[in-house]
Order: sequence, then C-alpha cells, then structure tokens
Amino acid sequence: MNSPLGRRVAAEAIGTGLLVTVVVGSGIQATDRSHDLGVQLLANSLATVFGLGVLITVFGPVSGAHFNPAVTLAAWLTERHTPDGLTLRDVAAYLPAQIAGAIGGAVLADAMFGEPLVRFSTHDRSAGHLWLSEVVATAGLILLVLGLNRTGRAALAPAAVASYVGAAYWFTASTSFANPAVTIGRAFTDTFAGIAPASVPPFIAAQLLGTALGLGVVAAVHGPKAARAQGEIGVPGGEPEPVSS
Repeated sequence: MNSPLGRRVAAEAIGTGLLVTVVVGSGIQATDRSHDLGVQLLANSLATVFGLGVLITVFGPVSGAHFNPAVTLAAWLTERHTPDGLTLRDVAAYLPAQIAGAIGGAVLADAMFGEPLVRFSTHDRSAGHLWLSEVVATAGLILLVLGLNRTGRAALAPAAVASYVGAAYWFTASTSFANPAVTIGRAFTDTFAGIAPASVPPFIAAQLLGTALGLGVVAAVHGPKAARAQGEIGVPGGEPEPVSS
C-alpha cells in the first residue's frame, strides 16, 4: 500500500466528517430558506451528491474513500485474502475513525449555523418501512461499490456513487442513510438531518443486514471469487481507487 495507515485513517476521518458536515449543514440551510419539505429534501440531496462526488475524488487515492463502516467491512470480507486487500488491522483503525469523523462533522455543521454544538436529535425514525428502506439502500450501495471494482470501473466511483446516493434519497422512505457512521453522527444534531438516538440501533442493524444482502447479490452476479479486471486496482491497496461513500 502506498499510503501509510495513519494517512489513510486521517483521510477516512476527515472525509467522513466533511460528508456529515455537508449533509447536516445543507439540511439546516434548506430549512432556513424554505418551509416546503420537498424543497428542503431536494436541496439536501443535491448538496450531498455534489459534496460526496468531490470527497471521493479527493480522498479516494489515499484511503479508498470508504467513509462508511458497511463498505469497509464488505471490502475486507471480499478482499482480505488478496495481497492488496484490507487487513483486520486496517478495519480496526478505519471504523472508529469514520465514527469519530461523523460526530465531529455534525458538531462542525451545528457550529457554523449557530446551533448548539451537541444536542441529540428528537427526530424519531422507528418504523418497519424505514428499516426496509435502509436494507435496500445499503444493499444497493454495496452492489454498486463492489461491482465497480469487480468490473474494473472503480474510476467511475465519484460520479456513480454520488448519483446512487442522490437517487436513493428519493426512492427510499428513510432518505437512504446507508451508513452506520453517518447514522451515529446524525444523532448528535437536532436539525433536519438528525435521527433520534433510540432510532440508531435498528437503523444500523438494517444497514448491516443490507450489507450481507449486497454481498450475496455481488456473489450471485459476479461470482464469489471473480477475477479482477485487467488494470483494476484493489481496495485499498496500491494507489487505491475511490470505492464508496
């Protein structure tokens, strides 16, 4: 791996933090500018699409731009036996960095808009259809990320992943969190993008179930041990290609 673990961990923490800052900050801005829920969601989703594409482009060559424990776990499970795959040590470093970054990103967004730095959300998101949405959204994300790598198209990740996340905002009832770290971070802000702490564990459980489902679909579509496409770079070895959100 070209980048030392410390630099990759820093990229994951900063990238995840900035992603949550974009999500939370644009949500606050949207609610300040409009009282129409549709307009608020549109503004929030567009800012997330543009911000995520930039962040994957910037941090992808360093860490793979996971910004998501679900993606990190999926990458480790599928690539751990390859020379350039994630190690368990990498996973143990990535996950807390992503979570800490997400919390820091929510605090930063609140600070920029004069909100209390830490105020746990009161936005209850406890319902079966929301959990199903998280399963579907996360499974689709895993299928996309691993599919890009399996077919040698990881260079398309900034546009493809950002586009998928933007679409999933609208085709899922939960607005597609699809990310355990981001879910935890969004519990620390009582604003448009927040989620009540009591709603977090079921969301994460649904996201992990979606990760397993996504891995199953990848195996069904691409085969359990599909050969790498010529010229593909691993996750996150060599000079990693951006792989996710």
